[in-house]
Amino acid sequence: MRHIRVENVNKSFDGEIIVDSLNLEIPAGQFFVLLGPSGCGKTTLLRLLAGLDSVDAGRIFLGNEDITYLPINKRRINTVFQQYALFPHLTVFENVAYSLRLKKLSQTVIKEKTHEALKTVRLAGQEFKFPRSLSGGQQQRVALARAIVNEPDVLLLDEPLAALDLKLKEEMMVELIELQDKLKTTFIYVTHDQQEALTVADQIAIMNDKGQIEQMGTPKQIYEFPVSTFVANFVGNNNIIEGALHVHDGNFFVEVEGLGCVSVYISEKFRLIPGCRLFMSIRPEKIFISKKDKQGFSSRLEGKAIEIIYYGHSTNYLVKLKSGKLLRVFEQNEEHFPQEIIDYDDLVYLYFQKENIVLLEH
Repeated sequence: MRHIRVENVNKSFDGEIIVDSLNLEIPAGQFFVLLGPSGCGKTTLLRLLAGLDSVDAGRIFLGNEDITYLPINKRRINTVFQQYALFPHLTVFENVAYSLRLKKLSQTVIKEKTHEALKTVRLAGQEFKFPRSLSGGQQQRVALARAIVNEPDVLLLDEPLAALDLKLKEEMMVELIELQDKLKTTFIYVTHDQQEALTVADQIAIMNDKGQIEQMGTPKQIYEFPVSTFVANFVGNNNIIEGALHVHDGNFFVEVEGLGCVSVYISEKFRLIPGCRLFMSIRPEKIFISKKDKQGFSSRLEGKAIEIIYYGHSTNYLVKLKSGKLLRVFEQNEEHFPQEIIDYDDLVYLYFQKENIVLLEH
């Protein structure tokens, strides 16, 4: 297993900068996800790693080997594309065996490696079928088998689940996790779907415009502790509040126009000046909603429920505060814990602890 290192990589198309001075290191053996909006440079980076496009400047390393200008067929990197690009006139076996035949391996080796790859992706017994007779999930597994049959050091996956329906997508996410765990190959997975990223990743890199990395960390770090308004808004639902910092008796408060003061926790990494403007975020599921005036919480806001959406496992409330600001609240529907019945236009109180508020660096 070898890690990937990208150093000061630039790439432009027709004069438009797509990736600008990107630096990134991807540890060996990880399920690594590149997450970001369409057009941020994710797929371009994948193509540069694969050798399908060449860099304008910078270097790419696989382990200690400089592969910046190494031909595609010399890189121990394979790719699974969104469109699986299976050969319709070839059987499942021949699709998977295709690259082995190009290498002019013996029939015995081709047969052995192809059957092992198909067994790994749970397609044993499907060797003589044609792609048109397979389901979307089975076609994807053929594409995976074709990619792993050469035992690459790195497997690139470009939005491989985008064409699947929700139920099949959830099943395939589990299969991909199990496959990566079994192979111990480095997976680099591109998606704009935050739920996919949070489900499969060991590490996530959040990409913004021109391939800039906004934040990198575990799914929990990314979700619970976003560092910027971009990450907070892009990953999951979030409430972003702007205000001015105040200190009283050693405690920190953010004064929000029309809301009063909200108690917050300031970690040592922040060097903030009283009176400065800042943004803070709080996840909808971290807020407790009630029609009753309760005690024991750091902060309390007051408003009206103007939207209520029942999802079965949870209820989504949109609350309009006195200031006119809107906040989202997610409440789990626990049948063992009877909940209050909240209707449209009911006066409600929103409670949360200061530990659940995240201050954003920018």
